[in-house]
Amino acid sequence: MKKIKVTQIKSAIDRSERQKLTLQALGLNKMNAAKEVEATPQILGMIRKVNHLIKVEEL
Repeated sequence: MKKIKVTQIKSAIDRSERQKLTLQALGLNKMNAAKEVEATPQILGMIRKVNHLIKVEEL
């Protein structure tokens, strides 16, 4: 599997609880926090749900 780097660029304040939990599941809990994850279908689905809050880079 290829790796991708996910960085939170917007705050989770005033977002739905589901979006907050999705960010936590991705390992992001603060602004500008970055995490390297494998590009599985489950991870890509989570990224699609919160793509307006994060930045994604391929490694």
